[in-house]
Amino acid sequence: MSAAQGRSERLRWWAWVLLAAVWFATLQIRPMFDPDEGRYAEIPREMVASANWVTPRLDGLKYFEKPVLQYWATASVYSVFGLSNWSSRLWTVGLGFGCLVLIYAWLARMYDRRAALAGVALLAMSPYFGIIAHLDLLDAGLTFWLTAMVLAFTRAQCAPPGSPPERNWMLLSWAMAALALLTKGLEVYVLAGLALVGYTLVERDARPWRRLHLLAGIPLMVAIAAPWFIAVSLRNSQFAEYFFIHEHFQRFLTDEARRVEPWWYFIALLVIGAFAWLVPLARAARAAWRDQGPVAHFKPLKFLLLYALLTVVFFSTSDSKLATYILPIFPPIAALSGVYLVRRPKALPRAVWAAAALATFVAVGLLVYSQHRNGFIAPHAVAWAVAAIAVALGSALYSAVRARRGGSPDSGELAAPFVVAVSFIFVWQALLCQYAVTPPSRSAYQLVQAIRADVHPDTALYSVQQYRQTIPPYLGRLLTLVDYKGELGPGERWQPGLMTATPAQFVHQWQASHDAIAFFPPSVWRRYRAQGLPGRVIARDSFTVAVSRT
Repeated sequence: MSAAQGRSERLRWWAWVLLAAVWFATLQIRPMFDPDEGRYAEIPREMVASANWVTPRLDGLKYFEKPVLQYWATASVYSVFGLSNWSSRLWTVGLGFGCLVLIYAWLARMYDRRAALAGVALLAMSPYFGIIAHLDLLDAGLTFWLTAMVLAFTRAQCAPPGSPPERNWMLLSWAMAALALLTKGLEVYVLAGLALVGYTLVERDARPWRRLHLLAGIPLMVAIAAPWFIAVSLRNSQFAEYFFIHEHFQRFLTDEARRVEPWWYFIALLVIGAFAWLVPLARAARAAWRDQGPVAHFKPLKFLLLYALLTVVFFSTSDSKLATYILPIFPPIAALSGVYLVRRPKALPRAVWAAAALATFVAVGLLVYSQHRNGFIAPHAVAWAVAAIAVALGSALYSAVRARRGGSPDSGELAAPFVVAVSFIFVWQALLCQYAVTPPSRSAYQLVQAIRADVHPDTALYSVQQYRQTIPPYLGRLLTLVDYKGELGPGERWQPGLMTATPAQFVHQWQASHDAIAFFPPSVWRRYRAQGLPGRVIARDSFTVAVSRT
């Protein structure tokens, strides 16, 4: 390796270090949001506290909505570093960052570094990806494993038939599918199967089916995924029916989860998520459809396109729609758009201006919302808004100037997409931070800090007609639920009387207690107070009143 090549490699290494530093910059700053971040922080905390790593529990009750991989990973982080904002998010946000690495590595290997950096920049410009991948949800982890599975599959199919690389990439794809299964469930096989069937029908080519290495891949997948499913089923007779039937088939086919949205719901989210690069995406999709591929026997860009399209169609047909469901399509569509973008050098600056305009609109909109709702704007909200707008517009100006000047492949042509990626990774986090400090509070962090001195090891804790999910992880305690079911309803049925109390039992226990704290919705507290329930308000926010018995 020459000295120039060595310097180039070191620059690339430090560029990724900078990208990672910015990506993880606000993990600790932002409080956990209700309800999901509280839930996915609390379940691993209870795993560590109970030393039971087989049966997931939420507030002490069995919780079988999702598999266990993310719980295990976060519990492992807690075992070393303890529970905090950053440690609760490290696994999922880290895998979100891993999606950028996957896209870069795949494009650089299959095409070139220009396409790789363009793909990374486009993915970073997506507010949908940039925001969801910075929250403690299951979707970023699922997106990473699904993206790794799909990209490994395309590498296998592009390898010489029957070669060791084909076998190795396919086995890696099977392993990634198993980890996706352990993250969120059976949908991984539906999405992969739809893409493979769709590709076969469109191309009239059944060769990919003969190159799946089923005899080695299926045992590998079973060896990775099956042990936990077997163990949890043996310990919990309710698991198999609830997880496989209720959480997959009933939730998909009925409106039982009360997540009914119009058929175009995910199309609208796709438009928002890829707003800045909708035109390049449309043109890239057309180019991918016509692309002949880097090898004669497989067309990877067409496969990625079909995977994305059929994923949107699949979730659009469901009676249960949640905004995060289509996150897994964004790395693949950013990849195929990156390949197109290098052929249109003026497309990137236009996309960056569009992303900057969207970021400015959101930042100003949050300020207007705060003034309208609250009658004031928090100074920290203004600071985050200004930072987001300044960085977004600065990135747009930089990319425009670079495009006008041109540049060699080792300078401006590669520097511009990297600067765009770093900039918008920061921009979407800044807007998340602005959202976090804009009332009403969407986290119980401040509420818990206000009552912490009143909570002793023997203090009885009640949650009446609500379950504020960021309270337990911040307090490190379970709550006795009063007249509340929600998603904990199945756990209450399976373990009646555990961590629950009827309103009459609560009133009796409260009256007899000398050290208790209860959390009420404001209207519920007013009703109990009017009925003569004793207590002293020790803290409150927009959603919860904390009342002490003493």
